[in-house]
Amino acid sequence: MSGFDENPFGEPTIDNPFADPSVQQVARTANAQIRVDDYNPFDNQPAAGSRTYVGVAPSSNSGPAIMQPTEEPPAYTKTAQQVIQHQPAKPVINTEELQRRQEELEKKEQELARREEEMRQSSYNVRRNNWPPLPEQCCFQPCFYQDIQLDIPLEFQKIVRHLYYLWIFHGVVMISNTIGGIVLKNITIIVVGILYTLLLTPFSYLCWFRPAYKAFRSDSSFNFMVFFFIFFFQFVVTTIHAIGIPGSGTIGIFTAIGTFGSSAWSIISGLIALTVAIGFTLAAAADLFMISKIHRMYRSTGASMDKAKKEFTDVVLGNQHVRSAASNVAAAAVQSQFSQNSNTNSTNNRY
Repeated sequence: MSGFDENPFGEPTIDNPFADPSVQQVARTANAQIRVDDYNPFDNQPAAGSRTYVGVAPSSNSGPAIMQPTEEPPAYTKTAQQVIQHQPAKPVINTEELQRRQEELEKKEQELARREEEMRQSSYNVRRNNWPPLPEQCCFQPCFYQDIQLDIPLEFQKIVRHLYYLWIFHGVVMISNTIGGIVLKNITIIVVGILYTLLLTPFSYLCWFRPAYKAFRSDSSFNFMVFFFIFFFQFVVTTIHAIGIPGSGTIGIFTAIGTFGSSAWSIISGLIALTVAIGFTLAAAADLFMISKIHRMYRSTGASMDKAKKEFTDVVLGNQHVRSAASNVAAAAVQSQFSQNSNTNSTNNRY
């Protein structure tokens, strides 16, 4: 029951819109004076911290529903521990490795500084020959300039030094062969040993070490070919010396074996001869090792016989002295041919 003052026997008020209690309340307050200054639009606002749900009807004593703007979730960021865990593991370098690398860098830096200084000085002063190292008071002066650290690239300095030491070893073996001939009292070995020492030692330096030095210095295919050709014969000759063919003038294995006897002196001389034979054998083995190693290095650079021929053509035919000599020979041939034709014509005219 909406109220006690309603007449149950009266006309129904269902169809009367003015019978609604909310309409009657508004009608009673219509005559009341409403001031704009007293109006507060925030009187019916919900208290702070209250939640407004979308899709739910507000209560009768609450203000209009206000939809709060949706907030984006914060961007995902990795923590410091996750970043450290996902970082790739760096290779661990010990102190000895760092020290070794530092020493290599310092050596390269010193070498570059030395080369720059040498080049700076060479632009003003011509490099003087320093090999063979002879005293200034000597009547002979050095004929070549040799400086492996300055002329040869860093990656080839070791192999060039080994070649130089091998040449020195060949000279020592030849001298020991002569001494062995004196011990054995063999005139043939003494004479041939002295001849080999005086001729083969300087010729081997000129014929295969200097071409190898020039080849590594300027990457010359032509000099490499000269080195391979002559050094192969050096290996063959050293192998023959190591075998010790009787009457060859060298103390080899067969000569050393035939020296041993029953007496104490024959045993001592046999040991000396065997030492010389072992020296020749080691020299032959070193020759084979060096020629095979240098050949592998040469082939790995992409060099070939065609490149050597082209370089020979450019260097030899481009040389002014060679061209002048060739032109003189050609002029002499033409002149001789012309004089021969003149003599033939004169003879025909007589008849």
